[in-house]
Amino acid sequence: MPSGPTPCPHPGSRVCPGLSGSRISICASCIHPGSPEAQEHVHLPTPTPPSAHCHLWSFMTYTYAFTSFILTIAQRGRFKSSREAYCAYSIILMALFWCTEALPLAVTALFPIILYPMMGIMDASEVCIEYFKDTNILFVGGLLVAIAVEHWNLHKRIALRVLLIIGVRPALLLLGFMLVTAFLSMWISNTATTAMMVPIAHAVLEQLYKTPTSKDVEEGSDNPTFELQEPSPQKDVTKLDNGQVHPVPPASSEPKAQKDRQRVRFSQGMSLCVCYSASIGGIATLTGTTPNLVLQGQVNSLFPENGNVVNFASWFGFAFPTMVILLLLAWLWLQVLFLGFNFLKNFGFGGHEREQEQAAFHIIRTEHKLLGPMSFAEKAVSVLFVILVVLWFTREPGFFLGWGNLAFPDKDGKSMASDGTVAIFIGIIMFLVPSKIPGLTQDPDKPGRLKAPPALLNWKTVNEKMPWNIVFLLGGGFALAKGSEKSGLSEWLGDKLTPLQNVPPPAIAFILCLLIATFTECTSNVATTTLFLPILASMSQAICLHPLYVMLPCTLSASLAFMLPVATPPNAIVFSFGGLKVSDMARTGFLLNIIGVLVITLAINSWSFPIFSLYTFPSWAYSNTTANCMVNQANTTTARP
Repeated sequence: MPSGPTPCPHPGSRVCPGLSGSRISICASCIHPGSPEAQEHVHLPTPTPPSAHCHLWSFMTYTYAFTSFILTIAQRGRFKSSREAYCAYSIILMALFWCTEALPLAVTALFPIILYPMMGIMDASEVCIEYFKDTNILFVGGLLVAIAVEHWNLHKRIALRVLLIIGVRPALLLLGFMLVTAFLSMWISNTATTAMMVPIAHAVLEQLYKTPTSKDVEEGSDNPTFELQEPSPQKDVTKLDNGQVHPVPPASSEPKAQKDRQRVRFSQGMSLCVCYSASIGGIATLTGTTPNLVLQGQVNSLFPENGNVVNFASWFGFAFPTMVILLLLAWLWLQVLFLGFNFLKNFGFGGHEREQEQAAFHIIRTEHKLLGPMSFAEKAVSVLFVILVVLWFTREPGFFLGWGNLAFPDKDGKSMASDGTVAIFIGIIMFLVPSKIPGLTQDPDKPGRLKAPPALLNWKTVNEKMPWNIVFLLGGGFALAKGSEKSGLSEWLGDKLTPLQNVPPPAIAFILCLLIATFTECTSNVATTTLFLPILASMSQAICLHPLYVMLPCTLSASLAFMLPVATPPNAIVFSFGGLKVSDMARTGFLLNIIGVLVITLAINSWSFPIFSLYTFPSWAYSNTTANCMVNQANTTTARP
């Protein structure tokens, strides 16, 4: 689900000062290892308190925000600029605020409500409509179901069950955590998925590395399964960027020191596999992460006659194979980097299961048993979740008439019900279905009256866990796109980009993916897609290129934030648990970014063509700037085979 801020489960959590932006809006116990909550949950040493320059930076950013806002108001009376220039100024101003996070991202997203009417770009009533479109409804409805899944611990049951099936051998353990995390992040928040999976991973690792008292250890026997193959120079102390200190065993016991270094490497790989697979899994479904919904909203806003080309079924057909390939390649890369090249040992062939493996398996089994049998609420949520997915896939699949075309057609035979309609329908049902089988239970507070069981969802839970700021952030992006169209900025920008017509389309897509993947490392992925997608749409119209040919891969590339702890909340959560340096994450994430761009480029040039009909320039993208495209209908994005 979208990667907006999720309430942290730690008791007494508080928002970190200076880090309250949507990009890494996590409680102090998740970001700052020195907080009391972090001491309780993570047991890390207390770092040095924030220096004065942090407070100075906060003061400077808010001063910048106030000054820029006043200058913007004065802009109307000082200059006689065109509407295109006004709109460009608004976009640049919002881009600066989003990149620097001088104000919270959602607050910056409200700027068009003030700027567009004052600059004569759009009426206030037109701007406000953009803030609650069908895509926002889909976001809210999808999160209602995700909140129910989290509230009744169904996601934890799924995770533990899969880990029990896969086992605890190193390579399989990596694969198991990656598969579970990716699957869960397809449906619930990437942040919530990571926050749940990281403690489980560290509990399993603790059991694997726990010093046993069995006879085989006293005799010094080795476990071939965990004889990993990466030599590294020994140091007395390893100081990590997040304040944690790792003591390294003395050189007098070389085999033990070598094994300890290997175990540290495996621990790092386990941590990174969780945050990476959370980001990768989110791209598979339309509601998996917010940039996907931004794309759908931008396409519907910029091209109203597109015929709902981007829906849940079409997106899944395109993005799910991409996610599977990228996840497997990421698993291989992490295995090579942190476990070594001896795949037989990585998979545990030829070795004997030791006490540590049995203990790790036991802790997973114990956690699973503590959940007890599936409750009525879990079963009800599971059934409703399956119904939701089936309704999404069969509403208007395209290759056959769906229930939306048959039951609720418009005058053209298209479905009047949308994916958002389905999500809200299931969400409302969750407010009605009881969490226990209704019976004749007496109310202890009111004798003589029956007590009704609580529903699967209640508004208090939804209000606490729903990231409402993302709704405003989505709306701000749609308002920007509509303002660019109304002011003529899109047409002007398209004229300036016509020289790109001489560049091969695959090269354009590849270069843009690299640009977006780099930009999203230091900027919110939602802000990145919101800023770039309208520009890409104008560019594609100017050079007679199918808009989705560049918008789809760039949207996926916005989720390739693998290099920095601040790039995405899952990275920040993993980094806060310790054991990682920034250089570890950057080195691992750099190649993974390249792999991701290559996989996305493969996807957009292969199976995406029949799904989205990318062979020719679509009729729904025609405008005043596409007259040459109308003349030359044979223009294609790539040569037909």
